[in-house]
Amino acid sequence: MPIISVDHLTKDYGNNRGVFDVDIKINKGECYGFLGPNGAGKTTTIRHLMGFSKPQSGSTSIDEMDSWDNRARLQNIIGYLPGEVALPSGLSGTAFLHMMEQMRKVKNKDCLDMLLERFELNPNISIKQMSLGVKRKLAVVTAFMHDPDILILDEPTSGLDPVMQETFIDFIREEKQRGKTIFLSSHIFHEVDAVCDRIAIIRDGKIVSEFRSEELKQKHDRIYRVTFSDENSYKRFVALPFKFTSKNEKKMRARVQIPADEVGTLIESLKDFHIADFVEIPFTLEDYFMGFYDTGHHFEGVTH
Repeated sequence: MPIISVDHLTKDYGNNRGVFDVDIKINKGECYGFLGPNGAGKTTTIRHLMGFSKPQSGSTSIDEMDSWDNRARLQNIIGYLPGEVALPSGLSGTAFLHMMEQMRKVKNKDCLDMLLERFELNPNISIKQMSLGVKRKLAVVTAFMHDPDILILDEPTSGLDPVMQETFIDFIREEKQRGKTIFLSSHIFHEVDAVCDRIAIIRDGKIVSEFRSEELKQKHDRIYRVTFSDENSYKRFVALPFKFTSKNEKKMRARVQIPADEVGTLIESLKDFHIADFVEIPFTLEDYFMGFYDTGHHFEGVTH
C-alpha cells in the first residue's frame, strides 16, 4: 500500500482555481517531487494531505489513515514544512521548540542538537528578532526534530541562502537513504532534480505529467548547437527541415532538436557543411517543464 495517497482529489475554488482530479501514490522510502509555479495547486494538495482542508470530492490519506478524519494524529507524527512560515513572535526559538516537543509528546535531544548544528541555528533569540532566513531554518528544524518517517515539504528552501539550500538538499538525500518517505513540493528545478525519484508536473490544478527522474534523462529528444565557419553553410543548414529551437545569424549558430533515433540523419546531413563547432546541449528538467508552460505540450515518451 502507498504511504501517501491522493485519490482523485478535487477542490474547486472557482475561476479555474483549485485542484482537479489529482491522483498521487507515493511508496515507502520514495522521494516524490511535485513541481509547478506558484498558484498551480501544490499547496492546496498539501493542505488536504495535512487535514487542513476537507476534499470537495476524492480523498487523501497518509499511512492508510484518512487525512481529514485523522488530522490531529497525523499532524503530530508527520514532518511538515509549510510554504509560508508563521511563528509566534512572543516566544524565543528555544521556547517554541520546547512547545512543539510538548505538543507532539516526543523529545529527541540528539536529533535536535544535530539539526541545530547542521543548519547553524541559534534558537536562543526572540522569534520577533529573527530574519526570514533564520525563521525558515527554525521551521526546518521543527519539521525534522522528532525524526519523522514521513515528510511533507512545501517549498522547503524558500528563504534560505544558497549555502543553506545545498545543506538542505544534502540532508534530504541522507533522509531518503534512511528510508524516509518524502513528498516535496517546489518550483525550483535543481532542488527537485537533485533528490526526487519520481516527479509530477502540475498546471492549473491538474497533473499533466508524471515520470521517473531517470526516465526523463533517457527518453527525450537530443539538442545540438551547431556553429558554422561561413555564412553560406549557416544559411543552407537552417533551410533544412529540422526543428530549430534557436537561430543566430550573426554568430552563424543554430540549435536543432531531434529524436534520439534520428541523430545519424543529422550527422549525415552535416558532412557537406563547414562546421566550426558541434556541441550536444544537456536536456534538463527545466527544458521538459517549460514544454508545458511555453506551448502546452510535452515531449513524447514521458507522460502521466
